[in-house]
Amino acid sequence: MNEIIKKNGVKFGLITGIVVLLINLMLYLIDLKLFISTWISAGLFLFYFIISLLVFIQTKKDLGGFISLKEGFTAYFLSIVIGFAISISFNIILFNLIDPEAKETIKELGIEAFVNMMRKFGTPNAQLKEMATKMEEQDQFAVGSQIMGYGINLLFGAIYGVILAAIFKKDKPVF
Repeated sequence: MNEIIKKNGVKFGLITGIVVLLINLMLYLIDLKLFISTWISAGLFLFYFIISLLVFIQTKKDLGGFISLKEGFTAYFLSIVIGFAISISFNIILFNLIDPEAKETIKELGIEAFVNMMRKFGTPNAQLKEMATKMEEQDQFAVGSQIMGYGINLLFGAIYGVILAAIFKKDKPVF
């Protein structure tokens, strides 16, 4: 693997992972309700979007202004593998070892917010009760759920990465 690609993938992966870890730590310390905040989710989405663009921009610049689809995708994918791994590892430790009660509180807050939202859409009470029961049975912070979420995030991240790599692709001219 090209050293520039490896360096940028690792650098942006560490930045992503550490920033998200610190954000999750701040949310945990400030108020667990923030974990279900639409604004926080939107902010994290924007952060991921910006950092993904930076991976491509920096790698293309470091490669002399030219980047193949494979080079761009590899740098990006390496960054999300590392970034998501740090974030997921922190969540596993926090919610399964340090404070398992916090995940129950977040689950209850999430169910309550979901039920209130669905009520606004006119969902019948019987259906709401059934949905809430199903949500109660799930443990989104369990190690298995976190690992499955990691895999799903990598899959969607890979699709997004291929699209961005195609956009940023610029072949060296053949003389």
